[in-house]
Amino acid sequence: MTGLFITLEGPEGAGKSTNREYLAERLRAKGIEVVLTREPGGTPLAERIRDVLLAPVDEVMNADTELLLVFAARAQHLAAVIRPALARGAVVLCDRFTDSTYAYQGGGRGLSLERIATLETFVQGDLRPDLTLVFDLPIEIGMARASARGRLDRFELEGRVFFEAVRGAFLKRAEADPARYLLVDASQPLAQVQQSLDALLPRLLELARG
Repeated sequence: MTGLFITLEGPEGAGKSTNREYLAERLRAKGIEVVLTREPGGTPLAERIRDVLLAPVDEVMNADTELLLVFAARAQHLAAVIRPALARGAVVLCDRFTDSTYAYQGGGRGLSLERIATLETFVQGDLRPDLTLVFDLPIEIGMARASARGRLDRFELEGRVFFEAVRGAFLKRAEADPARYLLVDASQPLAQVQQSLDALLPRLLELARG
C-alpha cells in the first residue's frame, strides 16, 4: 500500500502550518490517517539540526554547510517518518520539503540548482511529493506576519532581496510543473484560503483512496 505525500510550501508568513492543521482535520474527519510533520525537523535528531539552522549566531554559516545540514535532516526524516508512513498508506502533510531547498538555498543563497538536484537524488531516490501546495503572498505581507509572531529566526532576518528571490523560485517551480503544484493566494483572509482548500478536498480524498 502506498500513501499520499503532500507538501506545503511558500515564503515566510504564508500560513502553511495553520492550513496544514486545517487540511489534516478535514481528512481525518473522512477516516484518513494523516501524519503531520515539518522540515527541517520531524524527528528528534532532525529537530536538533533544525535548531542549528534557524538559531541566529555570530558565526556566518557557509551556504554549502547550510545545504548539507538541510539534506542531513531530510535523510533522517525520510527514514524515520515519511517513508514508513507512506508504506502503511497514510497521508503525509509536510510543512516544507525540497522545494524550499531550491527556493532558499538555490534562489536565496544562489547555490547551483544542479548541486541541489544531485543531493535530492542521493537522499530521496525517486521519491517526490504527489502534490505541492504553494502558499504565495507579497513579501511585505509575509514579513509583517512573521514579525508579529515574535523573535525572528536566522532566515527571517534576511532582507527583502533574499525573499524576493525565494518567492520567485517557488513561483518558477510551480509554473514549470502545473500537474504537481497548486498555487494558493495566501494574501486572502484565512477563511477564504480555507475555502479554496475545501474545494481541493475531493481531489485529495480521491488520491488518498487510490
